[in-house]
Amino acid sequence: MKVFENSSSYDYSFPAVTLAYFLRYPNPYSKHVLCTDVIDRYVDPSTQRLHTTRLHLKRSKVPTAMAKLLPVGLTGPGGAQQSYVIEKSTVDVREGWMETESRNMEWTGILSVIERQTYRRCDKFATKEDTTSNVDDKERTSCNTVVSFKSRLGQAMRKNAEAAADSNGEEVPRQGFFASWSTAGIQRTIELVGVKRSKTAIVNGKNGMNVVLERLRSGGVVGVLEGMRNDHVEMMGGQEGHWKRAWNSGNPLGATEPSPPSLHSDHPDHNG
Repeated sequence: MKVFENSSSYDYSFPAVTLAYFLRYPNPYSKHVLCTDVIDRYVDPSTQRLHTTRLHLKRSKVPTAMAKLLPVGLTGPGGAQQSYVIEKSTVDVREGWMETESRNMEWTGILSVIERQTYRRCDKFATKEDTTSNVDDKERTSCNTVVSFKSRLGQAMRKNAEAAADSNGEEVPRQGFFASWSTAGIQRTIELVGVKRSKTAIVNGKNGMNVVLERLRSGGVVGVLEGMRNDHVEMMGGQEGHWKRAWNSGNPLGATEPSPPSLHSDHPDHNG
């Protein structure tokens, strides 16, 4: 198993960052996210924490090195595929933290990916330009990301081969990729591919969040929704059609994702 960890921060308040998290799809850095649906959401009456479960449908391309290990027909043309990702989050407004966990629901036998993030409200800090004590301090929110990767591909394929050979009274065939690579070697290769892609995904994820946060600051929720509409149009190749009708009918996501509830009393326009 491989683990990748990254720490960063946003120069925005905790209320703004958590709101942007729920409004982050789509953005110019997440064109692979096809749709998002809320499948469960409630506030725990004893803790007053908001719990949300969402389902994301994402489009991706299997890396060439990994596609060679997969059975023919498992992916689409050029290694294209669509997969579902389940996301669970918990927000504690009073204590100022949010924890999230996302994991793939498909291809887990090939590579299981679990991403956990923790957002925390930071103490206010003064900028370098602040030379007097009466200048307002800025707020900041930290984010720690831990992604774990575990592949069982080589192990599963070898077990299948052994079972088939045993039933036929034959020796386990060793050919192609398995002739020169051990089961552990196959798994490590796939996990390293996942780590490499995750590094890029985390950078794109933060860039996308910053886009949404800037839209919140400059135009509020209306500005975010307008940006989402433009991003959808661009994803559709400039053809509005269905998306334009969806937006005009009051359903900006063109799906069942409702606007997140008001988590905080602060208006996002004035955060950050």
